[in-house]
Amino acid sequence: MSYALHEALELHEITAFKTLCLTKSKTMKGLVSDERLKQIMQQDVDLSTRQLQELREVLTKAKQRGDMK
Repeated sequence: MSYALHEALELHEITAFKTLCLTKSKTMKGLVSDERLKQIMQQDVDLSTRQLQELREVLTKAKQRGDMK
């Protein structure tokens, strides 16, 4: 699959946003005393980690094929 420049930039923006969300959830989780909320935040950390890995794979494959310069 070939990506236009604006699509590649959007992928980078999404990656930056998800990284920020992950950092915030990890940081805030340490400040929360409610166990249920901690569980929800941990689920968010786990999901965000998986999503970032998937985004990294997409970006890597696109760069390897030369879709993005």
